[in-house]
Amino acid sequence: MKIVYAGFRLQVTTSNEWFVEFRLNEVSRLSVADEARASIGSNNGKGITITLEVDDIEAVHLCLREAGLDPTPIKYHVWGARVVHVYDPEGNRLEFWSPNTELNRTA
Repeated sequence: MKIVYAGFRLQVTTSNEWFVEFRLNEVSRLSVADEARASIGSNNGKGITITLEVDDIEAVHLCLREAGLDPTPIKYHVWGARVVHVYDPEGNRLEFWSPNTELNRTA
């Protein structure tokens, strides 16, 4: 399915009554969700969340710490992702995630 909004044609990769994910290109997606139904909070209305998939979440977490940033602990989500967040000075959340290869872990 494609949705046209303001002249943009965006392919829908996943959707339900409260969530939709659009394919922007081969490696980028844009997601819009109803925060009341999502399993993670939006960002308290302080900007946006930029999400990047990485190969090695542990290496990224270490790199963020070594750069003097304050990343969150690695969190395991039930949908199969390991996630780390940092915030820029303007309140925008940067999310780094990689697939959870430890199938026995839970959120």
